[in-house]
Amino acid sequence: MIDNKKDIQNWWAENPMTYGETHGQTAFKDGSYEMGTREFFDRIDQEFYSWNKPLHNKSPFDNLFPYEKYAEKKVLEIGCGLGCMLMNWAKNGANCTGVDLNPTSIEQTKRRFELHDLKADIRLEDANQLPFEDSSFDYVWSWGVLHHSPNVELSIKELFRVLKPGGGFGIMLYNRKSFYQWYMTDYVEGFLHRESKFLTPLELNSRYGDGHREEGNPHTWPVTKKEGLELLSPFSKDADVRVLGTDLDCVLNLMTPGASAFIPKPIIKALARRWGWSLWFHGTKNA
Repeated sequence: MIDNKKDIQNWWAENPMTYGETHGQTAFKDGSYEMGTREFFDRIDQEFYSWNKPLHNKSPFDNLFPYEKYAEKKVLEIGCGLGCMLMNWAKNGANCTGVDLNPTSIEQTKRRFELHDLKADIRLEDANQLPFEDSSFDYVWSWGVLHHSPNVELSIKELFRVLKPGGGFGIMLYNRKSFYQWYMTDYVEGFLHRESKFLTPLELNSRYGDGHREEGNPHTWPVTKKEGLELLSPFSKDADVRVLGTDLDCVLNLMTPGASAFIPKPIIKALARRWGWSLWFHGTKNA
């Protein structure tokens, strides 16, 4: 497995995050959709929202994002994917900029904004070298992206460079101390299938992370809560972390089919808040 930025760019251009039955494809249980159509975007959003139900209240992800605080303010998404989160910020009145490393994401996000008659500055850029002036944005976030960067430290340094002092941030990174990691990656693939005999921990996580049915992706390295907070500590005194565990029903059913139907929901919720697959790091930049 080669940590080559061009490989990462090409892989994600060919396998964008569509939330379909197969990673990067546009087929769902109810049929296939043509990429770039309104129906396609509506369908992938429906799937994405369903994966994150606890994060929605009156509007998508408003339990996560402080939309009202940053209305008419400048916000930046690092790794905009196919544009769902950026669209929701735009609908809530923010002045939006989105960047991504791969051209498919940029093309499709621009198309999405055209279909919704929304405006944003959407650019093909590298998170390790953002083209913006220091202290350009009031809020910056990244969702499930920076753990695919071979130099996550530099990406985070750049994030804070372009964020204004006192500005807010949010970063979702995969959790290395999660049920998904322990069961699917370490136990099933690493131990039962003996993959850990042939692959390094980084190679194992990349092979059985996003796109595992398609032989994996070039680079995935989940973090722990402690590691993430240490990365943020030079830039934010109030950085905190929240565990998001909407994946737990799926993992429990893989471990024991039908298990989640018999485990009381409060227990699943408690487990998810400790060992869910996603870590949401948030706070403000030092003044």
